[in-house]
Amino acid sequence: MSDEFEDALKAVLSREVEGFQSLQSSQQLTAGASQETYRLTLNTQSGEQRLALRRSQPTLAADSGVGSISLVTEARLFQLAGSNGIPGPEIVYILQPEDGLGAGFIMQWLEGETLGQRINRAEEFAGVRPVLARDCGRILGRIHALDWRAAELETALPNVHPAALVDETWDIYRQLKVPVPMIDYTWRWLQDNVPAHSRIGLVHGDFRNGNLMVTPTGINAVLDWELAQIGDPVRDLGWLCVNSWRFGNSELPVGGFGQIDELLAGYHETSGVEVSREQLEYWQVFGSFWWAIVTLQMANGWRTGETPSLERPVIGRRSSEAQMDCVNLLIPGDFVLPDVKRPIAAGTQLPMPAELLEGVVKFLKEDIAGQLDPHSKFLAKVAANSLQIAQREFLCGDSLRAQEKMRLEALLGQQGDLDGLRQELVNRLRDGLPLNTPGLTDHLRQSVAGQLAIDQPRYL
Repeated sequence: MSDEFEDALKAVLSREVEGFQSLQSSQQLTAGASQETYRLTLNTQSGEQRLALRRSQPTLAADSGVGSISLVTEARLFQLAGSNGIPGPEIVYILQPEDGLGAGFIMQWLEGETLGQRINRAEEFAGVRPVLARDCGRILGRIHALDWRAAELETALPNVHPAALVDETWDIYRQLKVPVPMIDYTWRWLQDNVPAHSRIGLVHGDFRNGNLMVTPTGINAVLDWELAQIGDPVRDLGWLCVNSWRFGNSELPVGGFGQIDELLAGYHETSGVEVSREQLEYWQVFGSFWWAIVTLQMANGWRTGETPSLERPVIGRRSSEAQMDCVNLLIPGDFVLPDVKRPIAAGTQLPMPAELLEGVVKFLKEDIAGQLDPHSKFLAKVAANSLQIAQREFLCGDSLRAQEKMRLEALLGQQGDLDGLRQELVNRLRDGLPLNTPGLTDHLRQSVAGQLAIDQPRYL
């Protein structure tokens, strides 16, 4: 923390925090591409106090923000939500240009759990898990009733019709110039099934397990409003039910902790609105479609050097998870998986690539990870995961690609290299190829399942 930053921060705290005496510490917790988060520990006349500071990176413009809205707008949403009984931190102060700290805000520090896996599995939350789905429904009902017009947020939030949202998301994928037929198939289905009549309301945009702070007594805060918009409120309900955010508990479709009936019942309690399973499923499909594209976008940012990270290329491989969720929702059926767990055969030659990788994976997981601090331990496991993906590629990739090429040649009635055939199928889908074309869904299902077996076999 620079002296200039600390002096500016102290000046704000002394003016805005009653009884402020000194800044004990300022611990930077995250430093993303556009945002920094700090935990502030203060000495005040009434004792030690903790606050949180969220601000844009200093190199960004003063009105820059995370996602689709500015940090100032996000702070105003926290205030609007809190004044209407939605749990969350109290905003202490919204930074002004003259403060010299960039765009952002200071808020109350809350204690609770945000890790989805712990919320779903830890014994300390066993008593609250059975009521979380209904509570989520109740909270979403209140969020969707928020009067954004009266709060003068109409011009600060994007207003997106479902059909436009689908096409805007697909355009992001199209600009990546990566042919992924299952994404184009899902886009076609979403276009064909756009809700004929949808309500308009304030949408949180990222309401899911992982963005909820939970304590043993209930939901303590709804976090991360940076994707908020005006649109179809059912989007929030569907996103909460997307398989990616169940953290392995697929039998509990609401965040991996509850049932849909409970979610919809809680939503009806506070909104008075009945949501059908068909409406919910549409937005589940959209959520997986959106996440399949966002992960590819993250991988592209890493590939271009815009966002260097050990984790980003691995996240890019998660696109096949979201695509498989689209398969299971739209075209469920049988497929054949490669044996990615088969032993690596020892031969008479020198150790082969898959064998070399196996040794490094064990070294990272069993020898190195235990000697590192928590963050470095996490990165060591990410590195090991990367190597295991590469190992499965060595074992099964050539065979899966050959099978995919044969299916595409039969489906399209032409020969060519695999990338060219994928692009041809994508082009035909974009030009109106009937979604019930014989062999199409079988090919898509098998291709996605094969890729997922390499990327994350446990997800199946």
